[in-house]
Amino acid sequence: MKNYLTILLTAGFATTLSATAFASEETQTTLNAYAAGYKANFTCSAVFNGGKSTAQIEEDELTGIYPLIADAVHQLDASINTEQRWVRVAYDDGKRERYSVWRPRLGCVDLPVGASADSIKKVYRPFSKDTASQPDSGAPWQHHNGVNQATGNPRLDAVIKQAFSKHYGDGARTSAVLIATPDKILAEHYKQGFTPETAQRTWSVAKSIGASVIGAAVQQGIVTTKQKAGLENWSHPLDPRQHITLENLLHMSSGLDSNKAGNRTDRVYMGGGLVSDTATETALEVEPGSRWKYANNDTMLALRVLREAMASEEDYVKFPYASLLDKIGMRHTFLETDWQNDFILSSQVWTTSRDLARLGVLHLQQGKWQGEQILPGNWLDYISEPAPAQPPENAPGYGAQWWLYNERFPELPDDTIAARGNRGQFLLVIPSENLVIVRRGYDVAGQQGFSEHDFARDVLRALKRD
Repeated sequence: MKNYLTILLTAGFATTLSATAFASEETQTTLNAYAAGYKANFTCSAVFNGGKSTAQIEEDELTGIYPLIADAVHQLDASINTEQRWVRVAYDDGKRERYSVWRPRLGCVDLPVGASADSIKKVYRPFSKDTASQPDSGAPWQHHNGVNQATGNPRLDAVIKQAFSKHYGDGARTSAVLIATPDKILAEHYKQGFTPETAQRTWSVAKSIGASVIGAAVQQGIVTTKQKAGLENWSHPLDPRQHITLENLLHMSSGLDSNKAGNRTDRVYMGGGLVSDTATETALEVEPGSRWKYANNDTMLALRVLREAMASEEDYVKFPYASLLDKIGMRHTFLETDWQNDFILSSQVWTTSRDLARLGVLHLQQGKWQGEQILPGNWLDYISEPAPAQPPENAPGYGAQWWLYNERFPELPDDTIAARGNRGQFLLVIPSENLVIVRRGYDVAGQQGFSEHDFARDVLRALKRD
């Protein structure tokens, strides 16, 4: 069965598009800056978030990537300052340079085009130490079979073996698989060189993490899903964007112009641009709530709503950690920001398979962790409710920053929801089976990626026969 990120590609919601589609939109100098920014950020994050070697970075992070910049990326050299934890990439024959700077808990931040080495000391550092340097305890799973070990279920072992082959997609390159209930890790396997502490970029799985941060804020009464977004940038009485609600943003139905492919936000992702001068500046195309369109900006704007509801920048930056991540043990997770400290929670998160599984377990437990209600008790129901405007029928449905499998995929339970990201990142939560399934990968752009639907189906069949 087809991978459904591929279906979205053909529908115009692609995670990877050809270079020719964008070559006329940016100057060559800008494209060169994107390539340098991409290499600086991925090198920085892979080294300091993920503990990757240079060889691993070349093998995983910098291969199979956007055709738009792939060739240019490989022609550039990254200079890594391991003592001060930053990366520099020179481009345009050394006349220009891009910097990505690591910070405890927050990972790497890309400085804007034109920043110099002197700019590094001005980077905001609200956290004093990196908790990810501590070994993962495995909690809440006190008993499991061990990493890369047979499960005792030959059928399940066979499915996992297939996951590390091309069985689920010709372009599939699996780096990790983890299957768990709230009580036990049933299977946990990694590619060579990876461990439970190896963080990897989530890509758009970050959107569901962002929704969980919003859920924690709803639980604390800081925001409500029905409120107007209320962004200062949209406050003029003639501005129709003032009618956009937080819920519209969570549903990917803001109605804002997000270009032909709403997932292409290169200026923020690679160009050192800001959420506040890109996502907030676009105009309405259609009435809010009337159209579903996959748009990174909607996610970034939802978090911007939270920022403007907070008392201070420090309160905002520390909120996800104090109110969600640290409470459930996601201590190997880095939520990266732009250089004015807006979270880029549409994509730029680095985390481990166990941390993602913890997030899934939190949802299985109706937002409660060790007796504390972290998300609203009805949050799972809320994010699983189909949004009024939906994706095409040949793709999964959509709730609030989570994908829905419901009746569109009869081989999976109707209550299956998923966080899904580029290059084959998946977190599936199946409440009726009390199960979470995590798959991480480095799938190759332009090839058939890993089919999470088929893999989940096969996992469930193997467990039912056990």
